[in-house]
Amino acid sequence: QVQLVESGGGLVQAGGSLKLSCAASINIFNFNNVGWYRQAPGKQRELVAGVSDGGSTNYADSVKGRFTISRDNAKNTMYLQMNSLKPEDTAVYYCNMNGFPGWPTGLPNYWGQGTQVTVSS
Repeated sequence: QVQLVESGGGLVQAGGSLKLSCAASINIFNFNNVGWYRQAPGKQRELVAGVSDGGSTNYADSVKGRFTISRDNAKNTMYLQMNSLKPEDTAVYYCNMNGFPGWPTGLPNYWGQGTQVTVSS
C-alpha cells in the first residue's frame, strides 16, 4: 500500500518560515502531478501549490511569492517551503500525488495524513 508521510508542520509566528516534506513509499518519478493542499476549519480543501513531472509549477494567488514547491524524485520526496507566513495560512496541509502514464487522468491518487500549520499573530 502506498503511503505519503508529511512532516515539518508546527507553530510559528507571523513572518516566520516552515518547510514541509512529503515522503512517498514508492518511486515518485512516474507521478504526473504532485501538490500541496490545505484545509482551514470551516473551509473547503484548496490547492496551494503543484508541480508536474515536467517541472511546471502553479500556485494559489494567496501564496505566490511566498511559497515554493519542489520535488526530489531521487529521494521520493516533495517539499513546500513557506516564507512570510500569515495567520490566514493556518490550516492542515495535505500532500497529494496522482497520475501514472497510461492510467485514466488523475489516477492513481494518493493523499498524506495531513500536518497542522499554525501561524500566530
